[in-house]
Amino acid sequence: MASKPPDNVASLIESFESYFSVNLACKAEEKTKAFHIRYRVYCEEFGYEEKENCPNEQEKDEFDDSSYHCVIIHKRLEMPAGCVRLVPATGSNGEGLLPFEKFCGQSLNRSLIDSYHLDRTTICEISRLAVDSAFRRRTGESLTRFGGPDSLDISQVEERTFSLIAVSGFLAATALTELTGKTNVFAMMEPFLPRLLKRSGIVFEKVGQDIDYHGIRAPYFIKTQSALDHMNADLKSLYQWIYKQIKASV
Repeated sequence: MASKPPDNVASLIESFESYFSVNLACKAEEKTKAFHIRYRVYCEEFGYEEKENCPNEQEKDEFDDSSYHCVIIHKRLEMPAGCVRLVPATGSNGEGLLPFEKFCGQSLNRSLIDSYHLDRTTICEISRLAVDSAFRRRTGESLTRFGGPDSLDISQVEERTFSLIAVSGFLAATALTELTGKTNVFAMMEPFLPRLLKRSGIVFEKVGQDIDYHGIRAPYFIKTQSALDHMNADLKSLYQWIYKQIKASV
């Protein structure tokens, strides 16, 4: 008889921690796992990037060398399930443009962002959050890049944990903002993701208009401390577990 799925968030998170690891990719071979997930999602599935511009089935860009990369691994299958990166502003005074500034500048509410009076050496962007298609239901792919599993050799309990892959990627990036001091955080997000995070107590402020950039997205901003202060208790326990894994590698 199949195991009964967990009935509450706390047990779901406990199960997630038993099936997955969340790792800072420090070595080149570890980063290639993230780049390949991005290739599968951004090139093969959605056509956001051209395959011919991604040799060796790795989706990379000019910001990757200066970024921190995290990969979520399904431990039993030894299979990369998701990835995310943190892009810090480069330059001695943080004068280097972040991806959202370079590619989506026309969508920004610059007067609102200027009113924050941010020290550019403390700003960063969370980007390239992706979940491999093998861990998503085919029926949901037309609606979102994140979701439930496809057909894998998994238990019912494992299947329930897959919904946390995208959230764990965001939490991994949040841990990096705390560990690196890049605590003024921007992200270009699809509309559903801020709504999903808001239900967990994490409230981003929209700082611009919707734009067609790898799908319809908009720029958002949050301070790391705000995310930590308002994160619900169950999610905070997952964050603390991820933080310890990331910190061990920084």
